[in-house]
Amino acid sequence: MIIEKTRTRILDHDFSDPRTRLVIARRGDNHLIGLVTCYWISQETNWLAAGIVIYDPALWGQGLGYEALGMWTDYLFAQRPEIVRLDLQTWSGNAGMMRLATKLGYQLEARFRKARIVNGEYYDSLGYGILRDEWQARYPDGFEL
Repeated sequence: MIIEKTRTRILDHDFSDPRTRLVIARRGDNHLIGLVTCYWISQETNWLAAGIVIYDPALWGQGLGYEALGMWTDYLFAQRPEIVRLDLQTWSGNAGMMRLATKLGYQLEARFRKARIVNGEYYDSLGYGILRDEWQARYPDGFEL
């Protein structure tokens, strides 16, 4: 049902501009891999957060998240000139996401101790951020692999 609804919206060009989410699909056959998103933490202060999910754990650690989140971060900064920073949130048990954030240049800025429960166990909630000027210094010609 949701796939058909999404397909109809795409065919009807019924989407926001700038985008608030995009699918991650495999080149060649367009197989759905995941999703990148953004949401306002505070629209009044232009405080935006980015997110990513890769559905199949067998695809983790292959650089797909690096490519997708890098392109998404670049897109968000390009399409939203009012924002000066992007946030990304994860939890302390998600080592892959922590590595990905750091690899792209996001810095660990917040740690909320024992704020998340996963499989009955407490983990810290982590907040990463990158400033527009840091992103542009790191990728002066835009994000490229």
